[in-house]
Amino acid sequence: MASIMTNPSAMTALQTLKSVSKNLETTQSRISTGLRVGEAADNAAYWSIATTMRSDNKALSTVQDALGLGASRVDVAYTALSSVVEVADEIKQKVLAAIGASDSDKDKIQTEIQSLQNQLRFIADAATFSGANWLSVNSLAANGDPADGEAADAKIVSAFNRSTTGAITLGTIDISVQSIKLYDAGAAAGDEVNRGLLEGLRDPATGLRDDTDGLYSVASLSVIGASDAELEAMLDVVDATLADLTDAATTIGAAKKRVALQQEFTQSLIDSIDRGIGQLVDADMNYESTRLQALQVQQQLGIEALSIANSNAQNILALFR
Repeated sequence: MASIMTNPSAMTALQTLKSVSKNLETTQSRISTGLRVGEAADNAAYWSIATTMRSDNKALSTVQDALGLGASRVDVAYTALSSVVEVADEIKQKVLAAIGASDSDKDKIQTEIQSLQNQLRFIADAATFSGANWLSVNSLAANGDPADGEAADAKIVSAFNRSTTGAITLGTIDISVQSIKLYDAGAAAGDEVNRGLLEGLRDPATGLRDDTDGLYSVASLSVIGASDAELEAMLDVVDATLADLTDAATTIGAAKKRVALQQEFTQSLIDSIDRGIGQLVDADMNYESTRLQALQVQQQLGIEALSIANSNAQNILALFR
């Protein structure tokens, strides 16, 4: 039945054209943004997951920056400790040379030892990066407790973790500054145990830091007027100090390796999360470009079909001529 009030063919063609135009708009948006899920309306679940993962990835990037800063601090401390070990070993050789030497020779040797002691202090004070120095510290300034005397641990933020319940926790790499410090301006007088490795008085028999009178430290020993027995005791103290310095360098070296491994892992984790986000929301550009061409053809055909349907009303006029 031909009708001038209702044109079913045109209505059908129009609905088809609207559907094609909507799909075409969606495809063009995906091609222009590169995203299959660009907003919550596209896919609420995927959008929510991707948004959370993007936020976590930004946090991981900040952690990566913190690891880079921590790596620099560790590297500075490690380099300084390596130099300190070499200088302390030279002091050991000087003390050894003083055994059996004349008083005038001991005076000359002490001049060299004093120069090396000054160098030790210079290295420790210079081992600063971004305001942090783990070798020359002030434990009193760090914790405000003069009775404590222990330097606070250094912490390097190394991980950002989200549990299955959504709870967030941070991981840290802790550096025991107390075990590696060389000088401590905040240590209480007479508290040799909590003083730095170089300045704390040591018992020659045990090599341990002690507050007994008549003991020696690398930072303050003097060979002037010392007997051979006293020089041998000094030698034992320097040797024990070297052992502790080697342990400190080992501690920092292990931390340096751990930070490097964590940096590598964090970067791999960031890349993995990026790939996971892409699987959820990225558009398949090969598919979308092919679909775009097909929809453009469908749109042209829809326009042609609508034109044909609209021309049916004109054909009715021919019946009255």
